[in-house]
Amino acid sequence: MTILAIIIFLYGITIGSFLNVCIYRMPLEQSVVFGNSHCTKCEKNIKFYDLIPLFSYMFLRGKCRFCGEKISIRYPLVELINGVLYLLAFLKFGLSMEMVFYCLLSSILFVIAVIDFEHKIIPNELLIAALLLGIVFHILNGGFLNSVIGFFAVSVLLYIIAILSKGGIGGGDIKMMAAFGFCIGWQNILLSLFIASIIGSLVAIYLLVFKKYGRKTEVPFGPFLATGIYISIFFGDQLINGYFKIFNI
Repeated sequence: MTILAIIIFLYGITIGSFLNVCIYRMPLEQSVVFGNSHCTKCEKNIKFYDLIPLFSYMFLRGKCRFCGEKISIRYPLVELINGVLYLLAFLKFGLSMEMVFYCLLSSILFVIAVIDFEHKIIPNELLIAALLLGIVFHILNGGFLNSVIGFFAVSVLLYIIAILSKGGIGGGDIKMMAAFGFCIGWQNILLSLFIASIIGSLVAIYLLVFKKYGRKTEVPFGPFLATGIYISIFFGDQLINGYFKIFNI
């Protein structure tokens, strides 16, 4: 069990290294498959032994081997967090098809969250990948009705809010909740929106109180939605059951 958990964590940080490629290249509309990794300053190709997840960053002390340019801490953090997400999926679902599904879904969601935070865009390619992944999973595992309801449960609500608020909700957020609603079902996607709204409100209050941002500053909602979806994936059953017990439903 312990050895398997370590292997899955190592696999997760390895995939995390590829996620860094996606996060950097997709907003620039560059291929994530072709082209060597290179330093963004001196543009020299990075050697394979400098691409070992986590360890290369520590060995190089966070700097480019050639020009000494500082490497963003985001790179090892993405690798580490993705490894932790894979480990959580293993601990919750065991070595199963569900684990593989939620590992892949977590990675897609992670890339979406970071890109939206940095560039305020949600690439359609990632949403299509998540939706296709959900379709394949539910073909093999069942639960299509729950998924179809999940597709519309939050996305329609956000679409109505976007119309009434004249753009208060981005189209990317609506499509994101449709795709992931199909993947995780209507109960979990509603819970995700609830959690995201609470976290987003608390962060907004903090930013306004401490004058980090103004009232008209655009804050991407995608990372909050992603957080809500993560919590629903890993702890949704406990939260929903706990709610029913508290109110004797």
